[in-house]
Amino acid sequence: MSIFLFHHRPSILVRLGANKIPINQPQKADISSFSPLCLLSPNFYLLVLVSLIIGSGSIFYGSPSLAQQENPSLPTVSTDQENQTKAPTATDFYNQGLQFIQAGRTQDAINSFSQATQLDPRLAPAHYNLGLALRQFGQLQPAANAFYQATQADPKFALAFANLGGTLLEGNNFYQANNYLQRALKINPKLGVAHYNLGLLREIEGDCQRAISAFKQAMKYSKNAPEPAYHMGTCYLKQRRTNRAKKAFERAVKINPRYPEAHYQLGSIFFNQGKYDKALAAFRQSAQANSNYANAYYAAGLTFMRLRQYPQAAQVFRYAWDLYRVQGNQQWQNNAEQMLQQAQQLNSQPR
Repeated sequence: MSIFLFHHRPSILVRLGANKIPINQPQKADISSFSPLCLLSPNFYLLVLVSLIIGSGSIFYGSPSLAQQENPSLPTVSTDQENQTKAPTATDFYNQGLQFIQAGRTQDAINSFSQATQLDPRLAPAHYNLGLALRQFGQLQPAANAFYQATQADPKFALAFANLGGTLLEGNNFYQANNYLQRALKINPKLGVAHYNLGLLREIEGDCQRAISAFKQAMKYSKNAPEPAYHMGTCYLKQRRTNRAKKAFERAVKINPRYPEAHYQLGSIFFNQGKYDKALAAFRQSAQANSNYANAYYAAGLTFMRLRQYPQAAQVFRYAWDLYRVQGNQQWQNNAEQMLQQAQQLNSQPR
């Protein structure tokens, strides 16, 4: 069985009033009269597309028969004379990999999990955690291969199927993603991450109604995850059901008050409704949740322009310009510069 990824990622343009805001994300969208934003970090993809945390605890899998060591120090091969000749086992390398993850040493964890899988190819948790660690480094194809090996080692490993589907989804291999997500749900119909990733797939396919149904199931089984509510909101926006979208985004920020994209979406809704004070408050919360969120400053600048508060508009456009410059986004650096010049010109005119 071959697992292939297709790495083309569409560029999505969305609107805020008369101005477009660019984003790149692994979902295609038909967006015209509203302004969703989903500027996702690698950590978000790790959390959502690959291993959406259900409840609490580590995203890395620990089998009951492969318990982590209680000693927080990194395990090493035994050096006492009695055990010097004893070779480390797959379980030793597996537990070492878990300790490396806890210490933030992802590359070392990859090496340990790889050694564990070489010593025992049937050790499904080692393949699975190898996939998570590789995904954290953005290595989608090796991650997909690792998740696939986990499913071969344990055909009932629903979470491995879900993460394999999520990785294929991000790699734009939608056909195989659907197959593995369906397999995950057949094994465990209450697996929130599988419902969530299936919702993303339906959203890509343009079937918002089925996407919303999947996101609702994800919310039911993953009550602490804000992402299903957020993406349900973007689907409602595509259907022009603004009130339901607003409630979905509000639910997302209730779960995670520091969710910049959800605050941004709420600000966009208020902006389009002419509620500029509420829009500014939402964009401010978005920027506070992520101070490098250039689009939040840009959107705030547009709002200040509507309020004819040109000095404030110039200030946030300058922030946006600088962030776009640092992030290498030349197109929107130019747009911010144009809006900055416009705000400065209007501010210099007698009123």
